[in-house]
Amino acid sequence: MTRLIVIRPIVTSPIVMRQIVMRQVVMRLILLFGLVLGAVAARAAPPAPSHDIVVQVDNPSHVGLALNNVENIYRYYVEKGEPVRIEVVAFGPGLVMLRADTSPVKARVHHIAEEGLGRIVFSACNNTLHGMERAEGHKIAIVPDARIVPSGAVRITELEHSGWSYLTP
Repeated sequence: MTRLIVIRPIVTSPIVMRQIVMRQVVMRLILLFGLVLGAVAARAAPPAPSHDIVVQVDNPSHVGLALNNVENIYRYYVEKGEPVRIEVVAFGPGLVMLRADTSPVKARVHHIAEEGLGRIVFSACNNTLHGMERAEGHKIAIVPDARIVPSGAVRITELEHSGWSYLTP
């Protein structure tokens, strides 16, 4: 036969009993507060996704259109208050856009890079640059607002694999 053993508090003082009850009430309030806070956090809107766009420029006749797209995309997301990053990758004949000696848009590239505050990057294909240097027989400098990447096509592929959207004008 099983006997039920009831344990009663040894202290029956009203003050001690009141303290025990108050501790239980405080613990329940803390638990309730935690549950409410968790529910509020779960309902909070997630942060806006970053808009990451890579723009290919491989045709000199598309340079102006590519820069228009960059400015329009950047302005659109900035006005919405959403994060945006844009990388313009120039290779092949489109590298003329980033050549310091022949770029018809050098000032515009500088202005866009400044306005973008690091969120707009210009990348020049090193493979194309070396090919042009061999063909012309001299070193070719790129505009100061651009950086050199080993391969334009590979750079675009890497960015796409990282989730960037691809745009070609």
